[in-house]
Amino acid sequence: MASVFKNLSFSSSIIPYFVPIFFSCFFIVSHSEYLSNTTSFPSITTKNTNVSDGGEWVLLHKSIGVSAMHMQLLINDRVIIFDRTDMGPSNLSLPDGTACRQYIAHNRTVNDCTAHSLLYDLATDTFRPLFVASEFWCSSGALEPNGTLVQTGGYGDIGIRKIRTFSPCNDGSCQWIELPEKLSDNRWYASNQILPDGRVIVVGGRRAFSYEFYPKKNDKWFYFRFLAETNDQGEENNLYPFLHLLPDGNLFIFANNRSILFDYNNNRIVKELPGMPVAVKRNYPSTGSSVLLPLKMNGILSELGLPQVEILICGGAPPSAFHKAKYENVHVLASNSCGRIKLSDPDPKWVMEEMPMPRVMSDMLLLPTGDVLIINGASNGTAGWENAENPVFNPVLYRTYESDPERRFVVLKPAGIPRMYHSSAVLVPDGRVLVGGSNPHEMYNFRRAFPTDLSLEAFHPPYLAPLFASLRPSILTVETRDDTVSYGQEFSVTFVLSEYRADPGITVALVTPSFTTHSFAMNQRIVVLDVARLVRLSTSAYKITAYGPPKNTVAPPGYYLLFLVHAGTPSHGVWVRVQ
Repeated sequence: MASVFKNLSFSSSIIPYFVPIFFSCFFIVSHSEYLSNTTSFPSITTKNTNVSDGGEWVLLHKSIGVSAMHMQLLINDRVIIFDRTDMGPSNLSLPDGTACRQYIAHNRTVNDCTAHSLLYDLATDTFRPLFVASEFWCSSGALEPNGTLVQTGGYGDIGIRKIRTFSPCNDGSCQWIELPEKLSDNRWYASNQILPDGRVIVVGGRRAFSYEFYPKKNDKWFYFRFLAETNDQGEENNLYPFLHLLPDGNLFIFANNRSILFDYNNNRIVKELPGMPVAVKRNYPSTGSSVLLPLKMNGILSELGLPQVEILICGGAPPSAFHKAKYENVHVLASNSCGRIKLSDPDPKWVMEEMPMPRVMSDMLLLPTGDVLIINGASNGTAGWENAENPVFNPVLYRTYESDPERRFVVLKPAGIPRMYHSSAVLVPDGRVLVGGSNPHEMYNFRRAFPTDLSLEAFHPPYLAPLFASLRPSILTVETRDDTVSYGQEFSVTFVLSEYRADPGITVALVTPSFTTHSFAMNQRIVVLDVARLVRLSTSAYKITAYGPPKNTVAPPGYYLLFLVHAGTPSHGVWVRVQ
């Protein structure tokens, strides 16, 4: 691919200079040459005044009225945000005429006319309250191939088997829809993964050692012994299991401190992977986080092969940490360990690394260049009400492609707001990371050491610094057949760029919008495509032609954000449909 970029062909026709059109989409990048690396524990007083040295924090709203426990980016550049419906009134009123919710709490009837969900518009920086009838506390979600959010499970009789949908709209009319059909098993703290055929698999939940599929063809669910085996008595540590769809069509599933390759079509374990050499629990409530590192095609289309596959899991807590926090009020130090495993190796083994600080309840978000942002969380304790202390304010950048493990972690500019239990973060289309939530209490409580937080912030990664503006491509058009990126077929992107650098050149990446809650961004995925050619059209205009993903196991059907990355600087992205 590098040879393509170093031997640009020039069009004989000169087209007019294009004015950059900034589409409202998302991409994040690591400018590692401008970032300082440190192994010392950072504090909130860390001085980082230059944006390029570690990013920038911007407070968008002091209060959106709802604590952001769950977030999902939708394909029309809105973000749906919600917490739970049984904690009493929120600070966001429902519109006049909206039916109020009634429920029983502490032996009395509560009439709640406030919203517990909202739709945030990135373009206008405004939000609209949404009504929801059932309880979706600690639930899961995934986008269907048509862009509709399928949201599954929750809590209590009216939530734990519920299926809800939300279809994006631009006229303010869309609302939550509660489906009459129900899940086959209780799904509180379950995980979702979109599959190659467009179905969603829903795995696990509290005392639910099973999995099932949506759309439902019948009421069948499948017993999953692996979840029963990884359930620690009194602590669990296997809730919100980490799910990643692999290019061979199997699932990688991690629960507690064990992982397997699973054939969900035939309900069988293909391989049990070795345990991590560090004795740490990684899943809720000893909450770490997990990502499938970017899938790079590297010419595999012509070779009919599959890309290399690596998983990265970071953070968590030692055995018995939850019990000590909940019953003894002792908040033990979280883990600073990360495990990285190459599943495409014949004999996969975990390779351990150390973060600059211990972390539990942090979110790991894939950045479009392939780097990973580690954000939010605490350094002591576990997930759960009042179960953690010592918030970690500094995001950390993990540089995936850095060959020296000692140089992979970069500490970024600290936040000013603790983001503890029930906080979340999500990648958004204009290049920022939305960060919100934190309610480490049973109810909204603004008087504790770590009060319920209703604010919404944006973290600006270092690439947004003006220093890199000349390196940022601006996409003009995406030329596809029927507005679709088809598997294995060529498509082209025209763009403008002020300053082209042949080394390292330009890559084309597809990034999925993920459903983020409880430190796990479900369905998170980056596919780096094969490039066929790059043509210079004029002084600053170019056309790049790439091949769509080779198959639906590499990139499940649905909507993706397409980005061009040039010299470590991403374009604004555009939405494309892959099928």
